[in-house]
Amino acid sequence: MEKSLEQLKQEYEKTTVLLEREKRKMQRLKNRQAYLESGSRKQRTHRLITRGAAIESIAPQTKELSEAEFYSLMENILNLPQAEHFIRSATENHARISGQEKGGD
Repeated sequence: MEKSLEQLKQEYEKTTVLLEREKRKMQRLKNRQAYLESGSRKQRTHRLITRGAAIESIAPQTKELSEAEFYSLMENILNLPQAEHFIRSATENHARISGQEKGGD
């Protein structure tokens, strides 16, 4: 039983409409993904700016350093055993507090 030309045209139109609908749905999903990724980039940028500002407020003389000099300084400071200890303590304390808030210890 072969389909008539008219039936095939109708099926084609229905399929074309469905395809266009799915393309619009896909575009909406891509737009949503881009929006969410943009938000995380904005949060990261904000965090970096505020932390950089904190360093400058604590050590204003760092404003005069070039980017390479600043990175070198930070690497040297952060490689000190005392800095490693302070960083580890701060992150462990943060994890403990976060765990208490979530777990209700």
